[in-house]
Amino acid sequence: MTIYLDFEKPLAELEGKAEELRALARSGEGVDLNAEAEALDAKARTMRAQLYKDLSPWRKTQVARHPQRPHGADYVDALFTEFTPLAGDRNFAEDHAVIGGLARFDDRPVMVIGHEKGHDTKTRLERNFGMARPEGYRKAIRLMEMADRFGLPVITLVDTPGAYPGKGAEQRGQSEAIARATETCLGLGVPLVSVIVGEGGSGGAVAFATANRVAMLEHSIYSVISPEGCASILWKDAEKMREAAEALRLTAQDLKKLGVIDRIVSEPLGGAHRDAEATIAAVGEALRAMLGELEGTDRAGLRADRRDKFLEMGARGLAG
Repeated sequence: MTIYLDFEKPLAELEGKAEELRALARSGEGVDLNAEAEALDAKARTMRAQLYKDLSPWRKTQVARHPQRPHGADYVDALFTEFTPLAGDRNFAEDHAVIGGLARFDDRPVMVIGHEKGHDTKTRLERNFGMARPEGYRKAIRLMEMADRFGLPVITLVDTPGAYPGKGAEQRGQSEAIARATETCLGLGVPLVSVIVGEGGSGGAVAFATANRVAMLEHSIYSVISPEGCASILWKDAEKMREAAEALRLTAQDLKKLGVIDRIVSEPLGGAHRDAEATIAAVGEALRAMLGELEGTDRAGLRADRRDKFLEMGARGLAG
């Protein structure tokens, strides 16, 4: 069953009525209501196109957080073969908010690392809603260093509200772990490509996305802070999240103009959750293209490419 967002309520009513008509037709009461249902479907498609034609930053934030959106594990299951998960940071514990391991992408050995939010109450609690602790970042560092040692490209899938801000995480060196993960990304001598598939929150996202090439799904977000957090700091009122979302320039479209990301991956009409299979296939094509752009670049060239990219970031501005 599709979960509808606040701004999709009129759409929910239309699609609900169409489904009711189809249910009546299936009940065998001798009334053919398929034509009426199809008319409502057509009207719903038109309405969906209008709703998604020019989403505001806040509405994009809502779509990026949609609970039915494909998550890291969905992409790993669909795009990679022979996935062998690797666990633990060899220091403290396993962090289930971060998945990673050896795999094959188009029959090419790679290291894949990503956030995983979970799909229901049980798995969301287990995965800590995709908010990694220090051991998650230290696991990612371990896997990236392994990939570098064996010459394997690294693919990262980002979907996190941010790193976990709990007391235990801070005691175990959360900020240091994030900084070292970012540093490790910059120093890799192998291709590193990243896709923001949902939320890209703060340093928790940057630690995985300091890459040679960064892509974003059309309705994903990438920001130094959440709109609610920004509103609480600037206006002392979390309800001003709409204004904060506008100011943060967190959409894929703005970030492409700023040079923060390299490409935008289109989503099905209505968001990635409307057609997970098509979304995952589109992400696969983007990964294929980004890895192809880096083919044949030597270790020094890959490091220089990454360094130049981040030094130039934002230089173009939004006026250009």
